[in-house]
Amino acid sequence: MHNAYFDFAAPSNEPVMSFAPGSPERAALKKQLAAYKAVEQDIPMYIGGKEVRTGKTVDIRPPHEIKHKLGHFHSGNASHVTDAINAALAARQQWADTPWEHRAAIFLKAAELLATKYRAHTNAATMLGQSKSAYQAEIDSACELIDFLRFNVHYLTEIYRQQPISSPGVHNRLEYRPLEGFVLAVTPFNFSAIGGNLPTSAAMCGNVVVWKPANTQVFHASLFMKVLIEAGLPDGVINLVYADGPTIGEVCFAHADFAGIHFTGSTGVFQTMWKTIGNNIHKYKTYPRIVGETGGKDFVIAHKSANVDAVVTALARGAFEYQGQKCSAASRAYLPSNIAEEIKTKLAATLKTMKMGTTEDFSNFINAVIDERSFDKIATYIDNAKKDEKAKIIAGGNYNKTEGYFIEPTVIETTDPLYTTMCEEIFGPVLTVYVYDAEKYEEALALVDSTSTYALTGAVLAQDRYALELAAKKLVNAAGNFYLNDKPTGAVVGQQPFGGARASGTNDKAGSQLNLYRWLSARTVKETLVPPTDYRYPFLQEA
Repeated sequence: MHNAYFDFAAPSNEPVMSFAPGSPERAALKKQLAAYKAVEQDIPMYIGGKEVRTGKTVDIRPPHEIKHKLGHFHSGNASHVTDAINAALAARQQWADTPWEHRAAIFLKAAELLATKYRAHTNAATMLGQSKSAYQAEIDSACELIDFLRFNVHYLTEIYRQQPISSPGVHNRLEYRPLEGFVLAVTPFNFSAIGGNLPTSAAMCGNVVVWKPANTQVFHASLFMKVLIEAGLPDGVINLVYADGPTIGEVCFAHADFAGIHFTGSTGVFQTMWKTIGNNIHKYKTYPRIVGETGGKDFVIAHKSANVDAVVTALARGAFEYQGQKCSAASRAYLPSNIAEEIKTKLAATLKTMKMGTTEDFSNFINAVIDERSFDKIATYIDNAKKDEKAKIIAGGNYNKTEGYFIEPTVIETTDPLYTTMCEEIFGPVLTVYVYDAEKYEEALALVDSTSTYALTGAVLAQDRYALELAAKKLVNAAGNFYLNDKPTGAVVGQQPFGGARASGTNDKAGSQLNLYRWLSARTVKETLVPPTDYRYPFLQEA
């Protein structure tokens, strides 16, 4: 019986736990970290509700402790991708027909499980698998993922309420259908919350999903899949597969029932996907939805009126939390000549206080970068800067991968505003600064806007309100998330919907209604209560 309208009110953001010494959450997290390290995990794929093991395994090791094996996952091939698609399509009709309140209950229960029973699990898995500190894991794999689930339920309820007007004798209504086919979710290593949100936001709307996480995020992805199953997610609605990217693309993008891609990753990969989808457009039953967030070269610009300590803190946190491996991380900074020396001196001193090491030692602010490939790429940028006359290392610059993939927080100063590290995405703990003439602020804003192809996040620091207002106008297209007197990281669901344009993606704003509209297909229904029985209109009558 469906004879009531159900309300899912706007939630509050999940409180961030402190993990202070002596706190119960700290003790629980320490215990779970030890438990995960004590037993090697055997991680299957999940296809049609079944655990699939192929015997072709890939080891999982903490980036900060590469000699320790956490476990392994079973990798798949094209046949497993096909099986996942078939399982999704087999589940599609019943899932699409499931009343909204029952779909919503599953994701609200998953949020509650993460907030309680599995809170230590979700944080520990992210800390070990992705080398995040306790705080960085908490704001990501616990709070943000919980917020995504709860807020998306509320937002989707608000969308379903949006209905057209009706004239006398007519009842108009909108039905918000899922897409006709399956959605592919491809998720990155750096945020467990993104790994959870991309498949569930589409599934929440009634879609069925094939989910491919980054190999370096499988440890947490598999845990979240278990949470969804415990919450009551039906078999086949979300299918978790560990095949390589080209194989996933070859199978999914050639399938007639491909209905959409929900992606976070590199610009190059996303552009290749878009091109492939365009080339295959004649094969599909419907035009696929293409949604992607694809990185950034995020800026901080300080005005001559800026508070020096505020700038230093914004750079220290914005550039180096989670080793700079955030799409939103501060990567290029523009400092006015009147306060540049003071900022650089204080920043260098600040970085010397940052401890670096394993995530299990909660006193470490800096942990490891994700893998050897990333380590080598970042080290190359640092080495090149050491040899270039246009650049010099003013802080950090050392690295070592003997025990783990550790790179010191590094600050490069360049005399060339178009130097390589001012333009290219590095995705590591490297910040490049350029000093501009303090009296040429507007010219510096133009430089910020034109230097990068990306437009994800950016920050302006000033105590002069006119300077902030000018920056907001001049940089209107330079960042999808724009911060005044703050660092360019740390968007919160429900507070700062996240996404950028230009080479940073489609700006569909995860954490808002805008994203959910992309996974819905509206149908307009007009019902005439008393239909006419004669074709003639009054104007046809003679006077």
